[in-house]
Formats: sequence, C-alpha cells, structure tokens
Amino acid sequence: MSLRTENPKAAPPPSQFPEGQWSTGICNCFDDPSNCLLTCFCPCITFGRVAEILDRGNTSCRLQGLVYYAMSHIGCAWLYGGVYRSKLRGFLSLPETPCADWLVHCCCCVCSLCQEYRELKNHGADPSLGWQANVERWNREGLEPPFVSSGMDR
Repeated sequence: MSLRTENPKAAPPPSQFPEGQWSTGICNCFDDPSNCLLTCFCPCITFGRVAEILDRGNTSCRLQGLVYYAMSHIGCAWLYGGVYRSKLRGFLSLPETPCADWLVHCCCCVCSLCQEYRELKNHGADPSLGWQANVERWNREGLEPPFVSSGMDR
C-alpha cells in the first residue's frame, strides 16, 4: 500500500514554463491557498521570503519583512514591493504586466506578492525555506541553483 499522494496543483518542472511569460496569472492567488491566506493577513512575511530569495540570502527574510512593515505604515510599501517585482522580472525575463510594477503593488499588493511567491516556487525555489535551505536542497539534489547565473548580477 502506497502512502504517496498526488498533488494535482503541483507545478511542472521549470523547463516546462514558456520563456518570458509569468507561470501564473495575477489573480490566481488560490493556486496556493496557504500562501494566499498568509499574505492576506501578513504580507510582510511573504514579501520578506521573496526578497530573501531575490537577494540570494544577502538580506534576511526578517529584515526585509520589517522594512516592508515599516514602509506600509508610511504608505510606501507599494513602492518597495514594486522594486522587488522589477528585480524578479529582470531575473526571469518576465513582461511588466498587467501594468507597471509599482502600480501592481499599489493596486493589489496581496495579488502581486502571491504571484511573485508562486513564480519563485514554479522556478525551483521554495521561499518559505529561505535562501540557505534552498541552496542545500539544490546541492543535495544535484541541481544548479536558479538565480545564480550571470542574469542575477544585473
């Protein structure tokens, strides 16, 4: 008897995503319901996780989450979120859709953070683990870490 379960929403391997396109839409938040719920109530955690991966561990999830939280209290979290959305798009050669990065964060920070989190997961990084744990997992599995090529040095 097998205890293995199949996840019908499991993301295909990164090579199966069309290059230069988002792997999920901005309104597909419920593709990852647990992250959607977390992001609705505490977007600073999701932002911190995304930022830590995009910064390749040079800044911690906690620090980035605190900065995002502080900026939200002065009404500027959308601007900070837009900077990291631009960074993600640059690393993965994604289009600036449905509108400017800062505007996406301004109009719906929850949807944009959820989409960015899913994009990282769909390209082989699990933001909930943090940068170092992802690197260890990639090394253990013999995979080349995404986001480490020369494209990361932009």
